[in-house]
Amino acid sequence: MDADSSLDHVFFPDSGVVSVVAVYSDGSIIEMATIGREGCTGVQAVFGAKSSSIRLLVQIPGSAARMSRAAFTRAMGSMPSFRSLMYAYVHAFLEQVMVSVACNGAHSLKQRLARWLLMMRDRADEDVLPITQDLLAEMLGVQRPTITNAARELEAAGLIARGRRQVTILNRQGLTKASCECYQLVRTRVAFHLPKTYPEK
Repeated sequence: MDADSSLDHVFFPDSGVVSVVAVYSDGSIIEMATIGREGCTGVQAVFGAKSSSIRLLVQIPGSAARMSRAAFTRAMGSMPSFRSLMYAYVHAFLEQVMVSVACNGAHSLKQRLARWLLMMRDRADEDVLPITQDLLAEMLGVQRPTITNAARELEAAGLIARGRRQVTILNRQGLTKASCECYQLVRTRVAFHLPKTYPEK
């Protein structure tokens, strides 16, 4: 979904991962947040918006339930439990965005890469992630050689394995230690607002 497009539907992922990205005048993008089974696209619809001001990219394909904006608006008005759940998700979503902004300025690329891979793994429930190094570079806002060096460090430590168009997490606990504290912070805040979103495995 492109920025400034009509917000006709809200999607609730059952699986897969969607990225919320900022787009710059030179065409480059950087990720601000991710959406998985804990949430939905079109959070602006919670506040009655009829168009989307952000771009969404499907990073890991999956399935999703679709709800028209009109039905979503009716549910917000007539179902208190649904409305409370959506407000809780908005809180979790905004906190994820704020942590992401702080993380980009405070932590090393290797730490941010570890965090990003762990967040993908949380949503995909799989250790094998169908992602490329070009995608990693784009989402983290760096050049491909830079992300290659960071990924090589994680691979040399036995934490991940890089393949053709995929990254495999070999040691989740070790990758968590290599990540910055922002990973656990986001998990904690999402779990606070949306209990049982991230069951330990």
